[in-house]
Amino acid sequence: MRKQRIGRVVSDRMQKTIVVVEESLVKHPRYRKYVRRRTKYYVHDERQLAHVGDIVRIEETRPLSRLKRWRLVEVVRRAEG
Repeated sequence: MRKQRIGRVVSDRMQKTIVVVEESLVKHPRYRKYVRRRTKYYVHDERQLAHVGDIVRIEETRPLSRLKRWRLVEVVRRAEG
């Protein structure tokens, strides 16, 4: 089973590539406060289906370029507007 993530598209300006941000809350070990962490993924979008603001599901794959190691599985929810 390959790793899957759900995140929000923050850029679709490249050809067949989108940038997806996954946000998570992590408890700080010393201060016990929840800190927001962001991870940025460069994702292959062969049919250019996703646009900025969409919520998407991505899946790990073989390296496609220097930065791309993920591919788009589906658009979970379209951006409003």
